[in-house]
Amino acid sequence: MSLTHILLGYVQKFVARHVSKVSIVSPGSLRRDGVDSGTGLPTICLYVAPPGQCLCPFCCFPRSQFHVRSAYDPSFPTGAEYATNLPAFCAVRVNVTSSSSSSFTLGLFLPTAQAWNGRFLAVGNSGFAGGINWVDMGAGLQYGFAVVSTDTGHNASFLDGSWAFHAPEKVIDYGYRALHETVVLAKDLVKGYYSGPIAYSYYSGCSTGGRQGLVEVQRYPADFDGVLVGAPVWWVSHTQAWSVKVGTYNLPVNSSKHIPPSLFPVISAEVFRQCDAVDGLADGIITNPRACDFHPETLLCSPSSNKSACLTSDQLSTLDQIYSDYVDVNQTFVFPHLEMGSEAQWSVYLSGDSPGESGLDYMRYWVLNDSTWAWQDYSYEDAVLAEKIDPGACDADNFDMSAFQARKAKILHYHGLADGFLPTGSSEYFYNHVLRALVPKGVELDDWYHYFPVPGMQHCALSVNDAPWYFAGPNQASVLGTGVHSTPGFQDPKHDAILALMQWVEKGQRVDELVATKFVNDTVSAGVQRQRKLCPYPKTAKYTGNGSVDDAASFVCM
Repeated sequence: MSLTHILLGYVQKFVARHVSKVSIVSPGSLRRDGVDSGTGLPTICLYVAPPGQCLCPFCCFPRSQFHVRSAYDPSFPTGAEYATNLPAFCAVRVNVTSSSSSSFTLGLFLPTAQAWNGRFLAVGNSGFAGGINWVDMGAGLQYGFAVVSTDTGHNASFLDGSWAFHAPEKVIDYGYRALHETVVLAKDLVKGYYSGPIAYSYYSGCSTGGRQGLVEVQRYPADFDGVLVGAPVWWVSHTQAWSVKVGTYNLPVNSSKHIPPSLFPVISAEVFRQCDAVDGLADGIITNPRACDFHPETLLCSPSSNKSACLTSDQLSTLDQIYSDYVDVNQTFVFPHLEMGSEAQWSVYLSGDSPGESGLDYMRYWVLNDSTWAWQDYSYEDAVLAEKIDPGACDADNFDMSAFQARKAKILHYHGLADGFLPTGSSEYFYNHVLRALVPKGVELDDWYHYFPVPGMQHCALSVNDAPWYFAGPNQASVLGTGVHSTPGFQDPKHDAILALMQWVEKGQRVDELVATKFVNDTVSAGVQRQRKLCPYPKTAKYTGNGSVDDAASFVCM
């Protein structure tokens, strides 16, 4: 039987099962490049819905470069960030009606039957971005996963939240509905396509993708057997309130308290001068920022100082606020502070003539439904209202995740300690609240949930001062190249977080450490520059005193 007939038969069954949900998808949204007709994998597009309606294009590719027209997915990918060097596979694009005023689209990659590893992987999104994450799907495909992503019901750029204006159903799709229904429908497609069960199901996402993973764990604990979550924006209502508040600290730009972006590197250099060696090594990596007794007064301008390399008293006060938790009325804790060492990414919130776009859009279009609202109008009451409304039920704040644990499912959670987009303390706060919710019930975390702080890593990927940051986490492979997957040269559970999670879930081998890698100039072909051991919280990597400080084997978790 031909591949066409196999696909046609299953799609007909799929339509019968989901006819009330599946709706039109514009044909031609997927295309192939350089297909060799001799491979036996010609492009196949099947239209089996009622006349005039297209269920989805099924397009099959040999080893090829995969392109998606940018009008469909402006954020995933962008520019030249296409998934490349892929094995033979089929691509599916399906649009699903989620309510009377909303719909979402899923994209699914299906490896050949011979290449399929028997497992399912869903990958997450970033920021407010709508769009299918084809790039991370490409990386997942190379492991052998059947891999899926959703646009969460809209198309928008990373920081643009205006699409949510008076669109509560779209916000619900973004909050939780689109991903869950994508998982349910995609699993049906996978099981039908391969005529067999899925052995294990996994999730991988960073930032908003991390939040999506934790929401899945809390709302739908049976969806996944293991989740890999990086820098999760799990407390959206508080994160966005903080992002506005921290921006106001440095405004207006013509005030004496304003720290211009040109001084951010000056501040960073002094932070590293005082804090780098606190862990015993002067290696450009701050292992534990909170262990540093930082004295910002060393930056204070004197009459003879170079004014381009020092801060005034008013600017020092602003710096103190940036490095302090957001605490408001009646000493109410709202959100943790940016860590020392995160200065390289401060521009997103602190460099313009207004706070960051994401927080402003969240307040205007999600919480207040008032497009005229300005940052000067912000007050603590806005933060209170945001938490009360929690648009789209985005907050992943149900810390009792015992239903997930009871299935023997696992969580690997990580966060860069030099993250200037999302304070690392938010992950520590989350972990500790899960601990407080479950330990009294006799549920220990060590056997199913590990949190790894990553010294020197920024938001999801990259680092300062060449700190090792790569371990095949979500959003990381494409930074090294769109054809990259796993950790080149080190494709094993110690160096690859996805493989580590799989080993924990499937073989019961707990992830007690990982190894992060830094390639020279973040270029795989240039070779490895440094590797460093990562340890589960609250442990940190300590130098043994023997061996190279660029060798992970020279460190032990303590």
